[in-house]
Amino acid sequence: MTGWPEGYGRHVLARVDSTLSEAARIAPDLGAPTWILAHEQTAARGRRGRAWAMPSGNFAATLVLPLSEAPGQAALRSFVMSLALFDACVAATGRADAFALKWPNDVLLRRGKMAGILLETIGSGAQITHLAIGVGVNLAAAPGADAVEPGALAPVALAVELGTRVGPEAFLDLLAQAYARHEDQFRTFGFAPIRTAWLARAARLGEAITARTTRDTFQGTFADVDGDGQLVLETAKGRVTIPAGDVYF
Repeated sequence: MTGWPEGYGRHVLARVDSTLSEAARIAPDLGAPTWILAHEQTAARGRRGRAWAMPSGNFAATLVLPLSEAPGQAALRSFVMSLALFDACVAATGRADAFALKWPNDVLLRRGKMAGILLETIGSGAQITHLAIGVGVNLAAAPGADAVEPGALAPVALAVELGTRVGPEAFLDLLAQAYARHEDQFRTFGFAPIRTAWLARAARLGEAITARTTRDTFQGTFADVDGDGQLVLETAKGRVTIPAGDVYF
């Protein structure tokens, strides 16, 4: 997979506080989907305000999309990006068997976490104008276990686990092409084919997992992801649908 997708902008920065923060700064001047890649981040962040460690040689980028739909529909882009990441990893390694997708927005390599996705809206209230999709991938090295919360999967790196070495800009080419293809599918056919493809690559589907929200912890069998992107668990007390949370296994 080579080249760059038509209609997508590309900004490559040597150093920035966060590609998500840069996205918020430049979004008012963007009229087309635009990728922002940084070789170094000084204030990277993950979900729920957690810090995101970025050893040298790893991938940090944000895709900024002009927003013209309801927030719930826009949030399904985490699944679109997950599929694109899966395809980019396979294109780089030829090893589809090594990767899996973990709800709601992680990419696993073997039994560890290799990549994460974070969505943020830009604007406020009814004036939300863009969606920023932040992506971090451990290409060269993984942060230590102390960089993740207790019980979370250990970070792993592509170069260490599979011996594949790919630079951030080369990986961006693969990811941008894959994302453009899945985005076209999403806009044309809706979430249904994205959901089907995501479930075919899902980690622990049909197996016992633990899901934690900000208020509750649920244990059960990972049964499905519904048409709104929510996790569906079969528990001892019946079926539970979880719109947002963290999964542990």
